[in-house]
Amino acid sequence: MNMSALLDTGFLLAVLNADDKLHESCVKALLAEPDPILPDVVLPELAYMILRKGHYAILIEFLRSILNGELKLEKSTPEDLARTAEILDKYTDSQIDFVDCVIVAMAERLNIQRIMTIDRRHFQLLRPRHCPYFVIIP
Repeated sequence: MNMSALLDTGFLLAVLNADDKLHESCVKALLAEPDPILPDVVLPELAYMILRKGHYAILIEFLRSILNGELKLEKSTPEDLARTAEILDKYTDSQIDFVDCVIVAMAERLNIQRIMTIDRRHFQLLRPRHCPYFVIIP
């Protein structure tokens, strides 16, 4: 089992927003994570949520941190998208979003069990193929 962790949008929003009630616990978790991986599909969702509040400087700084190697960016593959369609189909009634499903598909492909998210409900509901359950951080 790969000991890396995949990053979800809400987790990163909490990290980037000092006023978020989960800011401290998410920053602490991220700093303790040896090899956090950023799924490429998280970026557009994160950028949209940051920019709709006009926080351009925060997004620019975050993008530069990726370019400086602080986070590893993982590209979704056609296989991930095929698996995403299966997951969306299976969990339609749960209204799980696209990004969460891609994260699950990517976790399966990379053999990763750890997800850095504040969306416990969805990630506890999802049953990955490669392990009994996801370890949710924080």
